[in-house]
Amino acid sequence: MDLSATDHLLSTTRSVRRKLDLNRPVEPELIVECLRLAVQAPTGGNTQGWRWVVVTDPAKRGRLADLYRLADGGRFARRAERARESDPTTSRVYASASWLADTLDRVPVHVIPCLLGQVDLTSNVAASSFYGSIHPAVWSFMLALRSRGLGSAWTSLHLVYEKEAAEILGIPDGVTQVGLIPVAHTLTDNFRPASRTPAEEVTFWDEWGHHR
Repeated sequence: MDLSATDHLLSTTRSVRRKLDLNRPVEPELIVECLRLAVQAPTGGNTQGWRWVVVTDPAKRGRLADLYRLADGGRFARRAERARESDPTTSRVYASASWLADTLDRVPVHVIPCLLGQVDLTSNVAASSFYGSIHPAVWSFMLALRSRGLGSAWTSLHLVYEKEAAEILGIPDGVTQVGLIPVAHTLTDNFRPASRTPAEEVTFWDEWGHHR
């Protein structure tokens, strides 16, 4: 295994918003290729309860974007403005999120990962097991996209109106949506590792607070 290629992929797969190409179509075959890799991910009890709704219809993308913007209510833009002087990095993140909200209907593909069943939020172990059966697959999907020159970001804001989204897409009762992944070719491939707190500072050995 080429560790340099693997490490580069893992360290440069970013949440892509402003650098999404809103004008270039995405070939359906590319989405299928990435989903074939995604469903190789492990699931709890090998249940494989994932389902993927790929939305390319402009009218349906527009309706999903309306729900997303309704849930946002301009909060991303206001947070970006408040942080502009005190925390420029955070301000840029919120400004990017606001940009995505404004343009989501123009992103050529929306992928909505779903799980069969309903999450039990009264039990941490049940919720962890439930979402743990699709999070690895979604991340594999996003890595596969990155390796093919496509960008994505994990969003969840439309879930405020999950029922309305289900009606738009014909998702039946008993199926849980876990996010909305906007997908497009990227305008650049110049993605670099992000500035992060060193792993050594946030890793404890054998007990909380004990560094190696």
